[in-house]
Amino acid sequence: MNSEFLQSLDTPATVTFGRPGLLVMDVDATLIDEEVIDELGEAAGLGARISAITARAMNGELDFEQALRERVALLEGLPVSVFDDVYERLHFTRGALELIDVLHGHGWHVGVVSGGFHSIVDRLAERAGLDHWIANRLGVADGTLTGTLDGPIITKDVKLRSLHAWAHEAGIPLEQTIAVGDGANDLPMITHAGLGVAFCAKPAVRAQAPYTVDERDLMRVLDFVRQD
Repeated sequence: MNSEFLQSLDTPATVTFGRPGLLVMDVDATLIDEEVIDELGEAAGLGARISAITARAMNGELDFEQALRERVALLEGLPVSVFDDVYERLHFTRGALELIDVLHGHGWHVGVVSGGFHSIVDRLAERAGLDHWIANRLGVADGTLTGTLDGPIITKDVKLRSLHAWAHEAGIPLEQTIAVGDGANDLPMITHAGLGVAFCAKPAVRAQAPYTVDERDLMRVLDFVRQD
């Protein structure tokens, strides 16, 4: 446990288990240990090239949408069966499923907002029993990836709007929301939620987030939640 984590505990948030709330998480490197786009890059034989772009985008050094389109273009020609192979290699982050179960037990809603892809996120959401989820869609033609995106892109602004929309839909005040993520595109929802947590995050995110967890265990998020 590092000094940043201890310092955050000295100033607890006002989010409480005493009434229903909403948790919204990122997926890649948060809900799961891996970055799906990097796993797809490995399948395309371009792992190092794609992961380098991912790291810069998540630290806020590149425009997220531009970086996403650049990486997706490199996936052109991959068969859609690659999603089956990638899904089998993914791992839920330690404490992820337990966190979801605990929150559901207190009447909370749990959702994810992903810069990744529905072809993977849909399966993760079903397995984890999530209440809400959104992600990007990859273009497909004749059983292969076209190297394009189909439909609107899940940007940082979409992530923030989803936090507000899902809370409003459930009648949950913003002060009873938690947002957790690791990348620069998660910062708006992290800074607007009742409890915003940078989870094993990139330096630029840790520097701006109200709370940080540097231990790779999502149950540590609950250390900031009041038990009353």
